[in-house]
Amino acid sequence: MFDTIVRVNSVINDFVWVKIGLFLLIGTGILTTVITKFFQIVHIKEWWMSTIGGIFGKESKVRENSDKGGVSQFQALCTALAATIGTGNIAGVSAAICTGGPGAVFWMWVAAFFGMMTSFSENILGIYYRRRNKNGEWSGGAMYYLKDGLGNYKGCKKLGSVLAVVFAICAILASFGIGNMGQVNKIVINLENAFFTNFGLDFGYAFGNVKWTSLIIGIILMIIGGLIILGGIQRIAAVAEKVVPFMAIAYIVGCLAVFFMHIDMVGDIFTSIFKFAFGVDAVIGGAVGISIKEVVTQGCKRGVFSNEAGLGSAVMVNASSNVKEPVIQGMWGIFEVFADTFVVCTMTAVVVLSSGSINLETGLKNPGVDDATLVANAFGKVFGPIGNIFVAVAILLFAFTTVLGWSHYGCKSFEYLFGEKATKFYRVFFVLMIVSGSLMTSSIAWDISDTFNGMMMIPNLIGVVSLSPMVIKITQNYIDRKIKKKDVEPVLSYDSNIQAETAKAIKKD
Repeated sequence: MFDTIVRVNSVINDFVWVKIGLFLLIGTGILTTVITKFFQIVHIKEWWMSTIGGIFGKESKVRENSDKGGVSQFQALCTALAATIGTGNIAGVSAAICTGGPGAVFWMWVAAFFGMMTSFSENILGIYYRRRNKNGEWSGGAMYYLKDGLGNYKGCKKLGSVLAVVFAICAILASFGIGNMGQVNKIVINLENAFFTNFGLDFGYAFGNVKWTSLIIGIILMIIGGLIILGGIQRIAAVAEKVVPFMAIAYIVGCLAVFFMHIDMVGDIFTSIFKFAFGVDAVIGGAVGISIKEVVTQGCKRGVFSNEAGLGSAVMVNASSNVKEPVIQGMWGIFEVFADTFVVCTMTAVVVLSSGSINLETGLKNPGVDDATLVANAFGKVFGPIGNIFVAVAILLFAFTTVLGWSHYGCKSFEYLFGEKATKFYRVFFVLMIVSGSLMTSSIAWDISDTFNGMMMIPNLIGVVSLSPMVIKITQNYIDRKIKKKDVEPVLSYDSNIQAETAKAIKKD
C-alpha cells in the first residue's frame, strides 16, 4: 500500500510544484512586491517599528487584548511562528541542501524576499474579509476572501465558492501532513537518535517494524497535545506566547555558537551558496551533478514549507488578532517570513555547511550523509552528545508548537465546511492522529506534506492575485492616512457593520 501511495503522491507532487506551483508562487510574490512598490524595502522602518520593534515601546499595545473573541497581536505572531518555525527550519533546510546543493539556500532567500509581500497581502485580505462566528470568535482565511472577494466579481460567484471549498479541504489534509505527521515523525527520529541510539539503548519492537520508543513518544505527545489543542485558540496562543520566543532565541544562540566555532569557514560557506545557486556540475568519480531546476525547486519548495508564505495557512491565526488595521497585520506577515527564513533558516544553513558533510568545493553531500540527522550530527561534532540532545530538544519544541498551530488552521477550515459545532470532532481526531506520525517512515511523511502544501497553495494564490486591486487600495489608504497624514476614511472591512465599528474604535484610540 505504501508503494502505491508513494507513486501517486510523486505524480501529484510533480504537477502541483514543478509544473504549476513554483511559477505561481514566485510570480505572485513578484506581483505583490511590484503593486505595493517594494513595501518591504521602502517602508522597512514602518513595518519594523509596527511589529517586533513596537513591543519595546512604552505605549505599545501589541501584547494587549481586550477582545474576548480574538488574541493579541503578539499572540497571533507567536502562534503563526509556532506553526511556521518547525522541522522545515532544521530538517527541511538540511534536505534542501543535500538534494539541491548549497545554492538552494540562495533560492530560499529569493522566495522569502518576494514571499514577504505575498504574506503581507494574504494577511491584509484575511483581516479585511474576516467575520465573527456564532461563538464571537474571529474567523478568517483564504476560504473567506475566495468566497466573498473573488466570488464578488461578475461571473465568479461559483468559482470563488468552489475554490474556497477546495482550499478548506486541502488545508484540512495539510494539517495532518505538514502540521501533524511530518512534524511528529521528525521529533521521534531525533529524540531516538539523541537519547537512545547514541547511548546504545534499544527496547525492541512493539509490533511489526514499530519500535517501543516510537510508540511511547507518540502517545506522550498525543496526551500533551490534547491538553492544549482541545482548549482552542486561546490556550494554544497562551502556550505559543511563552514557548516560541524562548525556543527561537535558544536555537539562534546555539547556531551562533557553532558559527563562531567555524568562523574561518564563513567566506567559503557564503561563496558556495552563491556559486552553486545555478546548479552543480558533475564531478569526477561518477558523481551526478545537480541541475538548476533541482536547485530552484528545492530552495523554493523547502522555503515555503518553512515560512508558509503563499499557503494561506498563517492567515487563519492572524485573522484572529485583535488588530484593527489590515495593513498592520500585513506587516506582521512580513516579519514572520523575515524571522523564519532570513534568520532561523540561514542559521541552520550555516551549521549544515560548516559541518563537513557538504563538500564546499563540489557542492555535493559526502557519502553516507543523512539529512534527517545532519543538523544534530553537526552540533554533536562541536559539543559532543550535548549537541545532539540540544537539537533533539529544539526539534521537539519547533515541531510540537507547529502541531499546535496547524491544529487551529485545520480546525478553522473544518469550521468553514461543517460549522462551529463540528470542530470538536476535528480536534479530537487531530489529537489521535499524532501517534500515526511517530509510526510512519520519514520519506513518506515528508513527501505527503510537500504535496498538501502545493495543493493548498494554488487556490490561495489565485485568490491573492485576483484580489490584488483590493490589496493596492487598502495599502495605499493606510499609507495616505498613517504615513502621509492625509484626512481620508479608513478602509478596514468588506462588512459595513464591522467597518463602522472598527473605524469608530480607531478614532477613539
